[in-house]
Amino acid sequence: MNSSNAMNIAKVLTEALPYIQRFAGKTIVVKYGGNAMEDDQLKRGFARDIVLMKLVGMNPVVVHGGGPQIGQLLERIGKKSEFVQGMRVTDRETMDVVEMVLGGLVNKEIVNLINQQGGKAVGLSGKDGRLIRARKMTLTKQVADEKLPPEIIDIGHVGEVHQIDPRIVELLDTADFIPVIAPIGVGDDGATYNINADVVAGKLAITLKAEKLMMLTNTSGVLDKDKQLLRKLSPKEAGSLIADGTISGGMLPKVNFALDAVASGVRACHIVDGRVPHAVMLEIFTDQGVGTLIGS
Repeated sequence: MNSSNAMNIAKVLTEALPYIQRFAGKTIVVKYGGNAMEDDQLKRGFARDIVLMKLVGMNPVVVHGGGPQIGQLLERIGKKSEFVQGMRVTDRETMDVVEMVLGGLVNKEIVNLINQQGGKAVGLSGKDGRLIRARKMTLTKQVADEKLPPEIIDIGHVGEVHQIDPRIVELLDTADFIPVIAPIGVGDDGATYNINADVVAGKLAITLKAEKLMMLTNTSGVLDKDKQLLRKLSPKEAGSLIADGTISGGMLPKVNFALDAVASGVRACHIVDGRVPHAVMLEIFTDQGVGTLIGS
């Protein structure tokens, strides 16, 4: 190692130190999805970042998605994916596939990746320890005659979070384990529901009184009208960008989840480019970061 490389390493470590001190003992919920879940190098980098967080005293909690993997398996068994208002129609057979992919294949791959990097990850679904209580989500569509009530659309086993019991997550945290959670919930009737991973991550961060919520995406973060990255936004500034249409499309629900979390006590939410190697570490441990921070 030459002196230049050594100096760069020293600079990085010095920059990281105050963040390590500030977030020691704090819970950070990370929603893991998008390209970061599909590229082997990015997957290994993500696992190392999570292990590093735990080693320096933080309590990372991973919530993952798996939409593309679900679609691929449905295609292999000859079942067509159908979406209504962006939600996957989930009949009983599709729900079986969702649970197999999220609670089995994807969850265990992430657990294995973290453990290979020296961590102690434990895979959970929302059904374990009654972690996520769900209720059925219903969608509506306005009919032609506005005097009539909206039409109710049944999309099957798609749910929303009704209640979270964090005790099993808190127990794992205190025992030095890293929880890895599949966004599957169970209703009062015992039915299983597929829930949006961003929603689960946000609600979990609120329930755990997390210091941070981090959402990995396939974009660089929140962009202004000139497509330039906005590195920090207050809730008021984010609201103004929603109102004038700057924040729209797929970014809109993510920002709304972030605002809900911040308004409910989570200190900051980060919308981070998961396509960047070691995005989690760069966002938490460096001054510049690689995404958009929403908070006070």
